[in-house]
Amino acid sequence: MAMSSTFLIYSEHFGLTGRPFSLRPDTDFLFWSANHTRAYAMLEYGLATFAPITVITGEVGAGKTTLIWHLLRSAPSDLKLGLISNAHGERGKLLHWILSSLGQPITGRMSYVQMFSRFEAFLKEQHAAGRHTILIFDEAQNLSEKMLEELRGFSNMNGERDELLQIVLVGQPELRQIISRAKMVQFAQRVAADFHLFGMSAEAVQDYIAHRLKVAGADHEIFTPGACEIVFQASRGLPRVINQICDYALVYAFAEDISVVDEDVVRQVVADRKMQFLDMAATTAVETPGKQGFAD
Repeated sequence: MAMSSTFLIYSEHFGLTGRPFSLRPDTDFLFWSANHTRAYAMLEYGLATFAPITVITGEVGAGKTTLIWHLLRSAPSDLKLGLISNAHGERGKLLHWILSSLGQPITGRMSYVQMFSRFEAFLKEQHAAGRHTILIFDEAQNLSEKMLEELRGFSNMNGERDELLQIVLVGQPELRQIISRAKMVQFAQRVAADFHLFGMSAEAVQDYIAHRLKVAGADHEIFTPGACEIVFQASRGLPRVINQICDYALVYAFAEDISVVDEDVVRQVVADRKMQFLDMAATTAVETPGKQGFAD
Protein backbone atom coordinates (compact mmCIF):
# COMPACT_ATOMS: atom_id res chain seq x y z
CA MET A 1 0.00 0.00 0.00
CA ALA A 2 1.38 3.44 -0.90
CA MET A 3 2.50 5.76 1.89
CA SER A 4 0.11 8.52 0.84
CA SER A 5 -2.95 6.24 0.94
CA THR A 6 -1.89 4.83 4.31
CA PHE A 7 -1.72 8.35 5.72
CA LEU A 8 -5.11 9.24 4.26
CA ILE A 9 -6.63 6.19 5.97
CA TYR A 10 -5.14 6.83 9.39
CA SER A 11 -5.93 10.54 9.22
CA GLU A 12 -9.57 9.71 8.56
CA HIS A 13 -9.46 7.11 11.32
CA PHE A 14 -8.44 9.76 13.88
CA GLY A 15 -10.40 12.64 12.33
CA LEU A 16 -7.30 14.54 11.21
CA THR A 17 -7.03 16.96 8.30
CA GLY A 18 -3.22 16.87 8.07
CA ARG A 19 -0.21 14.87 9.16
CA PRO A 20 0.58 16.02 12.71
CA PHE A 21 4.01 14.49 13.16
CA SER A 22 5.96 15.03 9.96
CA LEU A 23 9.76 15.17 10.32
CA ARG A 24 9.90 18.16 7.99
CA PRO A 25 10.27 21.53 9.78
CA ASP A 26 6.89 23.28 9.55
CA THR A 27 6.29 26.65 11.20
CA ASP A 28 2.52 26.07 11.09
CA PHE A 29 3.06 23.46 13.82
CA LEU A 30 5.58 25.50 15.83
CA PHE A 31 5.14 24.88 19.56
CA TRP A 32 6.54 27.46 21.95
CA SER A 33 7.97 25.46 24.82
CA ALA A 34 9.71 27.49 27.53
CA ASN A 35 13.09 26.60 26.08
CA HIS A 36 12.15 27.38 22.48
CA THR A 37 10.76 30.71 23.66
CA ARG A 38 14.04 31.51 25.41
CA ALA A 39 16.08 30.47 22.36
CA TYR A 40 14.04 32.68 20.05
CA ALA A 41 14.14 35.57 22.53
CA MET A 42 17.94 35.31 22.54
CA LEU A 43 17.92 35.30 18.76
CA GLU A 44 15.75 38.43 18.71
CA TYR A 45 17.94 40.00 21.39
CA GLY A 46 21.03 39.44 19.26
CA LEU A 47 19.41 41.04 16.24
CA ALA A 48 17.93 43.96 18.18
CA THR A 49 21.25 44.81 19.84
CA PHE A 50 23.22 44.42 16.60
CA ALA A 51 25.30 41.57 18.02
CA PRO A 52 28.09 40.86 15.51
CA ILE A 53 27.64 37.11 15.97
CA THR A 54 24.77 35.19 17.58
CA VAL A 55 25.07 31.45 18.30
CA ILE A 56 22.14 29.07 18.86
CA THR A 57 23.00 25.41 19.46
CA GLY A 58 21.03 22.28 20.28
CA GLU A 59 20.99 18.52 19.78
CA VAL A 60 19.93 16.98 16.47
CA GLY A 61 16.17 17.36 16.19
CA ALA A 62 15.81 19.96 18.97
CA GLY A 63 13.85 22.35 16.73
CA LYS A 64 16.60 24.79 15.70
CA THR A 65 15.76 24.81 12.00
CA THR A 66 12.07 25.41 12.71
CA LEU A 67 13.01 28.54 14.67
CA ILE A 68 15.11 29.72 11.73
CA TRP A 69 12.22 29.26 9.33
CA HIS A 70 9.94 31.14 11.71
CA LEU A 71 12.42 34.02 11.66
CA LEU A 72 12.58 33.97 7.87
CA ARG A 73 8.81 33.88 7.64
CA SER A 74 8.18 36.70 10.12
CA ALA A 75 11.15 38.99 9.40
CA PRO A 76 10.23 42.65 8.74
CA SER A 77 10.87 44.17 5.33
CA ASP A 78 13.87 46.17 6.54
CA LEU A 79 15.87 42.97 7.06
CA LYS A 80 17.71 41.27 4.22
CA LEU A 81 18.30 37.65 5.25
CA GLY A 82 20.52 35.09 3.59
CA LEU A 83 20.30 31.42 4.63
CA ILE A 84 23.29 29.12 4.11
CA SER A 85 22.66 25.48 5.01
CA ASN A 86 25.38 22.93 5.69
CA ALA A 87 28.27 24.96 4.29
CA HIS A 88 31.68 23.30 4.21
CA GLY A 89 34.95 23.75 2.37
CA GLU A 90 37.76 26.25 2.34
CA ARG A 91 38.22 30.00 2.12
CA GLY A 92 36.55 31.51 -0.92
CA LYS A 93 33.79 28.92 -1.20
CA LEU A 94 32.13 30.46 1.85
CA LEU A 95 31.89 33.83 0.14
CA HIS A 96 30.47 32.11 -2.93
CA TRP A 97 27.65 30.59 -0.82
CA ILE A 98 27.02 33.91 0.92
CA LEU A 99 26.59 35.82 -2.33
CA SER A 100 24.27 33.13 -3.69
CA SER A 101 22.12 33.24 -0.53
CA LEU A 102 21.73 36.99 -1.01
CA GLY A 103 20.68 36.64 -4.62
CA GLN A 104 23.96 37.92 -6.03
CA PRO A 105 24.90 35.89 -9.13
CA ILE A 106 28.51 34.92 -9.64
CA THR A 107 29.57 35.03 -13.26
CA GLY A 108 32.57 33.18 -14.61
CA ARG A 109 35.61 32.63 -12.43
CA MET A 110 35.54 35.58 -10.09
CA SER A 111 38.56 36.06 -7.86
CA TYR A 112 38.22 36.27 -4.10
CA VAL A 113 38.91 40.00 -4.23
CA GLN A 114 36.16 40.49 -6.85
CA MET A 115 33.65 38.49 -4.79
CA PHE A 116 34.54 40.39 -1.61
CA SER A 117 34.14 43.72 -3.42
CA ARG A 118 30.71 42.68 -4.64
CA PHE A 119 29.76 41.56 -1.12
CA GLU A 120 30.90 44.82 0.45
CA ALA A 121 29.11 46.89 -2.20
CA PHE A 122 25.92 44.90 -1.63
CA LEU A 123 26.03 45.50 2.14
CA LYS A 124 26.50 49.24 1.63
CA GLU A 125 23.67 49.37 -0.92
CA GLN A 126 21.33 47.61 1.52
CA HIS A 127 22.35 49.94 4.33
CA ALA A 128 21.78 53.00 2.18
CA ALA A 129 18.31 51.69 1.34
CA GLY A 130 17.51 51.32 5.05
CA ARG A 131 17.87 47.55 5.14
CA HIS A 132 20.02 45.49 7.47
CA THR A 133 21.74 42.30 6.24
CA ILE A 134 21.74 39.13 8.33
CA LEU A 135 23.49 35.91 7.35
CA ILE A 136 22.12 32.73 8.95
CA PHE A 137 24.22 29.55 8.87
CA ASP A 138 22.33 26.33 9.59
CA GLU A 139 24.35 23.21 10.52
CA ALA A 140 27.16 25.61 11.38
CA GLN A 141 29.11 22.90 13.21
CA ASN A 142 30.35 21.92 9.74
CA LEU A 143 32.20 25.22 9.33
CA SER A 144 35.96 24.85 9.70
CA GLU A 145 38.07 27.07 11.95
CA LYS A 146 39.32 28.87 8.83
CA MET A 147 35.76 29.55 7.69
CA LEU A 148 34.77 30.84 11.12
CA GLU A 149 37.77 33.15 11.09
CA GLU A 150 36.69 34.32 7.65
CA LEU A 151 33.27 35.14 9.10
CA ARG A 152 34.89 37.03 11.95
CA GLY A 153 36.68 39.12 9.36
CA PHE A 154 33.36 39.88 7.68
CA SER A 155 31.93 41.02 11.01
CA ASN A 156 34.70 43.61 11.19
CA MET A 157 33.17 45.36 8.19
CA ASN A 158 30.82 47.14 10.58
CA GLY A 159 31.92 50.69 11.31
CA GLU A 160 31.67 52.67 14.51
CA ARG A 161 28.17 53.84 13.60
CA ASP A 162 27.19 51.80 10.54
CA GLU A 163 25.99 48.25 11.22
CA LEU A 164 26.22 46.53 7.85
CA LEU A 165 26.18 42.84 8.77
CA GLN A 166 25.13 40.43 11.49
CA ILE A 167 25.89 36.72 11.55
CA VAL A 168 23.75 34.00 13.14
CA LEU A 169 25.24 30.53 13.61
CA VAL A 170 22.88 27.64 14.31
CA GLY A 171 24.30 24.19 14.91
CA GLN A 172 24.85 21.11 17.01
CA PRO A 173 26.81 21.12 20.30
CA GLU A 174 30.07 20.50 18.41
CA LEU A 175 29.89 24.13 17.29
CA ARG A 176 30.31 25.28 20.87
CA GLN A 177 33.31 23.00 21.26
CA ILE A 178 34.96 24.50 18.19
CA ILE A 179 34.36 28.07 19.35
CA SER A 180 35.70 27.23 22.83
CA ARG A 181 39.14 26.23 21.50
CA ALA A 182 42.04 28.42 22.62
CA LYS A 183 42.88 29.47 19.05
CA MET A 184 39.28 30.70 18.57
CA VAL A 185 39.32 33.25 21.39
CA GLN A 186 39.06 36.22 19.02
CA PHE A 187 36.02 34.69 17.38
CA ALA A 188 34.42 33.88 20.76
CA GLN A 189 34.83 37.50 21.82
CA ARG A 190 32.65 38.54 18.85
CA VAL A 191 29.78 36.33 20.05
CA ALA A 192 27.45 38.72 21.84
CA ALA A 193 24.38 36.47 22.19
CA ASP A 194 24.21 32.69 22.57
CA PHE A 195 21.85 29.97 23.79
CA HIS A 196 21.76 26.17 23.93
CA LEU A 197 18.43 24.53 23.15
CA PHE A 198 17.75 21.52 25.39
CA GLY A 199 15.05 18.88 25.07
CA MET A 200 11.58 19.62 26.42
CA SER A 201 10.27 18.66 29.86
CA ALA A 202 7.71 15.85 30.35
CA GLU A 203 4.90 18.38 30.78
CA ALA A 204 5.94 20.27 27.66
CA VAL A 205 6.04 17.03 25.64
CA GLN A 206 2.42 16.30 26.52
CA ASP A 207 1.42 19.84 25.55
CA TYR A 208 3.50 19.58 22.35
CA ILE A 209 1.74 16.38 21.25
CA ALA A 210 -1.70 17.85 21.97
CA HIS A 211 -0.78 21.07 20.13
CA ARG A 212 0.32 19.34 16.95
CA LEU A 213 -2.76 17.11 16.92
CA LYS A 214 -5.01 20.14 17.38
CA VAL A 215 -3.32 21.97 14.49
CA ALA A 216 -3.87 18.84 12.37
CA GLY A 217 -7.61 18.93 13.14
CA ALA A 218 -8.01 16.71 16.21
CA ASP A 219 -11.00 17.62 18.37
CA HIS A 220 -10.44 15.04 21.12
CA GLU A 221 -7.62 13.47 23.11
CA ILE A 222 -5.77 10.85 21.07
CA PHE A 223 -2.61 10.25 23.15
CA THR A 224 -3.24 9.40 26.80
CA PRO A 225 -1.10 11.09 29.50
CA GLY A 226 0.62 7.77 30.14
CA ALA A 227 1.47 7.42 26.45
CA CYS A 228 2.93 10.94 26.44
CA GLU A 229 5.11 10.08 29.43
CA ILE A 230 6.61 7.10 27.61
CA VAL A 231 7.18 9.27 24.53
CA PHE A 232 9.07 11.72 26.74
CA GLN A 233 11.23 9.01 28.28
CA ALA A 234 12.12 7.54 24.89
CA SER A 235 12.73 10.89 23.16
CA ARG A 236 14.38 12.88 25.98
CA GLY A 237 12.17 15.75 24.83
CA LEU A 238 13.56 16.05 21.28
CA PRO A 239 10.82 17.23 18.88
CA ARG A 240 12.13 15.20 15.93
CA VAL A 241 12.22 11.97 17.94
CA ILE A 242 8.80 12.74 19.44
CA ASN A 243 7.41 13.15 15.92
CA GLN A 244 8.85 9.86 14.77
CA ILE A 245 7.49 7.93 17.74
CA CYS A 246 4.06 9.55 17.55
CA ASP A 247 3.75 9.04 13.80
CA TYR A 248 4.51 5.34 14.18
CA ALA A 249 2.12 5.14 17.14
CA LEU A 250 -0.73 6.46 15.00
CA VAL A 251 0.03 3.85 12.36
CA TYR A 252 0.12 1.07 14.99
CA ALA A 253 -3.16 2.22 16.56
CA PHE A 254 -4.82 2.41 13.14
CA ALA A 255 -3.62 -1.10 12.31
CA GLU A 256 -5.13 -2.38 15.56
CA ASP A 257 -8.35 -0.42 14.90
CA ILE A 258 -8.22 1.53 18.15
CA SER A 259 -9.03 5.23 18.44
CA VAL A 260 -6.73 6.12 21.35
CA VAL A 261 -2.96 5.76 21.60
CA ASP A 262 -2.20 4.40 25.07
CA GLU A 263 0.93 3.23 26.89
CA ASP A 264 0.86 -0.21 25.30
CA VAL A 265 0.91 1.18 21.77
CA VAL A 266 3.86 3.51 22.46
CA ARG A 267 5.76 0.78 24.33
CA GLN A 268 5.39 -1.47 21.29
CA VAL A 269 6.65 1.27 18.96
CA VAL A 270 9.67 1.94 21.17
CA ALA A 271 10.41 -1.76 21.57
CA ASP A 272 10.26 -2.35 17.82
CA ARG A 273 12.54 0.60 17.06
CA LYS A 274 14.50 0.94 20.28
CA MET A 275 17.97 1.28 18.75
CA GLN A 276 16.77 3.90 16.27
CA PHE A 277 15.35 6.13 19.01
CA LEU A 278 18.32 5.59 21.32
CA ASP A 279 20.68 6.74 18.57
CA MET A 280 18.59 9.85 17.92
CA ALA A 281 18.20 10.88 21.58
CA ALA A 282 21.29 9.49 23.30
CA THR A 283 23.00 12.75 24.20
CA THR A 284 20.01 14.99 24.82
CA ALA A 285 19.45 16.56 28.23
CA VAL A 286 16.10 17.41 29.81
CA GLU A 287 15.08 21.04 29.43
CA THR A 288 17.27 23.33 31.50
CA PRO A 289 17.24 27.11 31.04
CA GLY A 290 20.46 29.00 30.72
CA LYS A 291 22.89 30.97 28.65
CA GLN A 292 26.41 29.64 28.25
CA GLY A 293 29.30 31.89 27.29
CA PHE A 294 32.45 30.90 25.43
CA ALA A 295 35.06 33.00 27.15
CA ASP A 296 35.91 33.19 30.84
